[in-house]
Amino acid sequence: MAWGEPTWRVRGKLFAQLDDHHHGADHVAVWLPAPLGEQEAMIFTNPRQFFRPPYVGHRGWVGVRIDRRPNWAQIAKLVKQAHQHVDTAHKKGRGTHREGSGAQGRAGRTGKGRGNPARVPLQ
Repeated sequence: MAWGEPTWRVRGKLFAQLDDHHHGADHVAVWLPAPLGEQEAMIFTNPRQFFRPPYVGHRGWVGVRIDRRPNWAQIAKLVKQAHQHVDTAHKKGRGTHREGSGAQGRAGRTGKGRGNPARVPLQ
């Protein structure tokens, strides 16, 4: 749990967060980190299902709506891809292109932020 929503981690790094009408949003979705360039492609291809989530969208994360009869096989593939993306970056001893630096990066790595999702790199 973080910011009032369930989250999933690999080696202490976030790779998925549920968005259950987060801050009054009109949807239920999962937020996932995407490889470089894929966020834009997914949103362009299907803007009804994919969106740029607040706080982490500028880091390449993609929101995936799960409240409109989603293709669960596709969702499973995207979650697995996000898990591998974050785990691989961690194993290599570096962040991804989305990871913050300085105080933001330190807060994200230790999990000791002030509860402000904008401060926490969600990898």
